[in-house]
Amino acid sequence: MKEITENIRKIAVRLLEEKKVDGVIGFRRGSLVYMTEPFMARTRAQAEELVFNSHCRMNLAAYLTPDRFKGEAGKLAVLAKGCDSRNIVTQILENRFTRDQVHVIGLPCKGMVDKTRLLAASKSHILDIDEEDESLFLTLEHGNKRLSKADLLQSNCSTCISRNPVLFDELAGEKVEELDLGEERFADVAKVEAMDIEVRKAYFSDLLSTCTRCYACRNACPLCYCPTCFVDEARPQWVGKSCDSTDVMTYHLVRAFHDAGRCTDCGACEAACPMDISMRLFTRKTIRDCKEAYDWEAGMDQSLRPALDLFELTDKNDFIR
Repeated sequence: MKEITENIRKIAVRLLEEKKVDGVIGFRRGSLVYMTEPFMARTRAQAEELVFNSHCRMNLAAYLTPDRFKGEAGKLAVLAKGCDSRNIVTQILENRFTRDQVHVIGLPCKGMVDKTRLLAASKSHILDIDEEDESLFLTLEHGNKRLSKADLLQSNCSTCISRNPVLFDELAGEKVEELDLGEERFADVAKVEAMDIEVRKAYFSDLLSTCTRCYACRNACPLCYCPTCFVDEARPQWVGKSCDSTDVMTYHLVRAFHDAGRCTDCGACEAACPMDISMRLFTRKTIRDCKEAYDWEAGMDQSLRPALDLFELTDKNDFIR
């Protein structure tokens, strides 16, 4: 990670000083040692603040909004893990910006650490964290601790199909080995589908029982960029504004359907959730269905249209009920 961080800084400085981009969207250390924050570097000094570590959970594709491409160069650089790069492909296909407007700095990635698991495993206030190979070395308020990164990964990272970026202009590190997932990739979806209908209903009701509708999941998602979200629409009002269970369920279900065929399972929604809700269970179902019905994986190929805006005479209709 340290080597990748140094490479990122060198690349950012070069791009900025050669005026090839107006800014570099990346991460810098947050106020807590196990957090990072999205950051736009526009100067050499700011580029030296860029970092990449196991706490860079957010998807920076969410910050590639059309209004940002208005500088002298009209071009931005962005750090992109594998899942992030797939969202960049999706945004290009959806005409958010053009390919020549973004310089993608690819980040080979073996997974991000789940902050909740990290805090539970540390059992003490974390003063500092150092990374080496597959281990995290924690300096704690009361002693030190070594933890295995593999035991702390976000759930989406264990089923990732693109640890290396699918789209990039240059890489900040050596490519890593991709996971061999097999049939276990969608075991979580199969488990839910095997439930009796009433059990499943209770399961999802309990899952969302702590949701406060803060919309952190929506704001972190690079797919949620409608000028007016359906939950904010007043004429007509599609869903109530309360935390009533029906309104909460409606919000999550409709958002999942809006992401169908587009979700890259980046985990930004869960990483942003202050209540640690496993809302990927909704989108995981749509990912599996698109794979089975269309052999489609979002954002893997810039030359292919998304599954739900392409019609073929050979399409199967078996999935229609």
